This record gives sequence, C-alpha cells and structure tokens, in this order.
Amino acid sequence: MPGAAVGKFLLQQRQVAFIFMILCYADKQNSMPIYMDIHTVPGVKARAVAEAHRLDMMHQHSFECTCMTYWVDEDRESIFCLIDAPSREAVEELHNKAHGLVPHKVIEVNPGIVSSFLGRIYDPEDASLTDDGLKVFADPSYRVLLMIGMPDPVLLQHELGSEKAGERTASQNAVIRSHIREQGGTEVECDGNCFIISFRSAEKALSCAVNIQQSLEAAGSVHAGIRYAIHGGEPVGKSDALFGDPLQLACYMCMVAGPNRIALSAVVKELLIKDHFQLKEHNLLALSPQDEILLRGLFDQLDKNWQEPGFDIDDYCKAMAMSKSQLYRKAIQLTGYSPNILLKEFRLERAKEQMRKKPYSIAQITFDSGFSSPSYFTKCFKKKFGLLPMTYLEYLH
Repeated sequence: MPGAAVGKFLLQQRQVAFIFMILCYADKQNSMPIYMDIHTVPGVKARAVAEAHRLDMMHQHSFECTCMTYWVDEDRESIFCLIDAPSREAVEELHNKAHGLVPHKVIEVNPGIVSSFLGRIYDPEDASLTDDGLKVFADPSYRVLLMIGMPDPVLLQHELGSEKAGERTASQNAVIRSHIREQGGTEVECDGNCFIISFRSAEKALSCAVNIQQSLEAAGSVHAGIRYAIHGGEPVGKSDALFGDPLQLACYMCMVAGPNRIALSAVVKELLIKDHFQLKEHNLLALSPQDEILLRGLFDQLDKNWQEPGFDIDDYCKAMAMSKSQLYRKAIQLTGYSPNILLKEFRLERAKEQMRKKPYSIAQITFDSGFSSPSYFTKCFKKKFGLLPMTYLEYLH
C-alpha cells in the first residue's frame, strides 16, 4: 500500500466493536423478547419443517410463546425459527415438547434488524397451502453482506470543514442508497459510519459495490477512507449478535482491502464463480480460506490484548504460535503492515472508540488503551489522525 495510506489504515477498526454494540444493544430493547434459534438437520425438507412448525403452534400457548415464522435451507440443512417467548428456556422447552428437535443455539434479536437482514418477520405472503391446510415454503436465511466502511465523520469535518464534510457525506450516501435500491439490497440499521447491506445474491452484492465505486469516482467524490467487503453467512453462529460472525470477518476484510478496493471472502468468490461472474474485470481482493484464518487470528488476538500495556510482539508471537519472522512475514503479506504497527494502530482506533462513547480524560484513555504515557499516546494519535486527542474530543462533545 502507498505510504500516504498509513494514517488511514484500520480506519474502520472501531466499527468491529461498535457495530456489534449497536446490534446487541438493539436486541435488548424489546419489551417482549424475540428469539431466533438454529437447528441443523441432515436431509431436512421444507414440508417436514412446516409440519414441525404446526406442532410448535399447537403447543406455543402452554409455554407463553408465539411462533412468528421460520427459514429453511434444504441445501445447507439448516432451520432458523423466530419466536416471541419469555426466555430462551421456553423456546427450548416448546420445541422439545412439540417434536423433540431442540435447537443448537438460541439468541435474543430485534425484529426490526431481523427484517432488515432477512426481509420479513412473519411467513411469506405468497406461501401456498397444501390440500391439508399446511403452509409449506423453502426460504433460506443465508445472506450475502456488503459492508462499506465510510470515513470517520470527525476526521472528515476536521479535513474539509463542517459544511463541505456534510455535503460530501450527503452526496456519497445518496449515491450508495440509489445503487442499493437498484440491486435489490436491504440496508441494515447501523451506526451511521458504515453501511451494511443484505443481499440474497453474491452477484447483486458485487454489482452494487462496483457500481458505487464507479459512480463515486465519476462524481469526483472518492475518499481514501471508503472500503468495501463482501461476505456471506447465516444469522446465528458463534456470536450472540444476529449475523455476528460474518459481520466480524467483513469488518476485518474492510481493513485489508485497501482504499476503494473490494475484498471478497472465499465463500463469496465460490458463489460468484458458480454463477459464472467474471471476477477479473474488477479491482478485487479475493481472500483464500487460509487468508481468512490468519486474518481472524491476527485481529482476534489484538482484540483480546489491546488494553494490556505489557502485551508486546513476543506475546503476539506466542498467541499466534509463530516465530517473529513468521508473524512479520505473514502480517506484511496480508495487511501490508508489521505486527508492531498493527498493534499500535489497533490501540489508537480503540482509543478513538472510547472517546466516542464518553468524554474520558486523556490520561484515562491512554492507560485504558495500553499506551505507556499520555505524551506518547498524544504523539501517536496526532501522527495517525492529524489532530490532537483533545481536539478530537472537542469535535465530539
């Protein structure tokens, strides 16, 4: 990457935690909890799921539940149920009583966010009835997610001034939303500093990203802070946030994509190839499965240890089970930056995230971010972002 990009690398890192904070926080705002669960059933068929759902509805009132809808993917052998229930335990007990298919995991969700990702929270309107009155439909929940990391509005305001920054942001957002509509994507509620768009098709997701790129470039509105990543996944995984696992990897992918470049996960690349999409025509970074494992490892370790002042490269090597030369080579190859720089940049982004949450003192932010002294933190912050920490706080508060 060019040297001018150093100060802007990892610009979207704070979004990793912030996005999940937004999604998880929203998930807890329902006065009546809504839960989504996952069942993995080999050889599952849509009719069998419809019959199980009917059994759930027969028993739902005994557990103070309301079965809202479900998604079934015969190819991936997965089922996701959406249920209004008093607790996770009630969801499990209902399923166990109705048909014995206890879910593998249950998470609390926000119905508005579910609708944004999946397009509905009740049964499809066009679902047909069988002769015996059974509503049968096969509607997979797998979604391809386009993440667009936008420039930090505070830094943009500092760079351009309030009026021009506002005009630039409004213009870019209008272009992005016009292409989302054109490609049939759904914008997911987020923090305002990035876009998350849900698609049923990998081809539509990539076409949307490419069209946005080209339109912004033609309008002379391209900014080095804009980054793109496309990844696919299911709504419930290891994370307790809806689509938390694919969103986290997409955040990491934004960081290594480079300015105005589109990063594709291995699974999205496979989907595009399957649909005979011509990848080589676009400015893409297609990650291999090995790249993704390394990417997760690098940033998961940073996420676990960034607040520890004693965490250094020796510790980083031990955590990654690599020698210094291996870690250096792999980090440079994937990100363009050494492990030392990655660690420092990560801490700076986390420090900026803390500032956005609450007006902490510079001293508190310094030590909470793993820096050794306020003067060193201030020097690093100024070098990376082009303004002093106190100035950044003043813009915010």
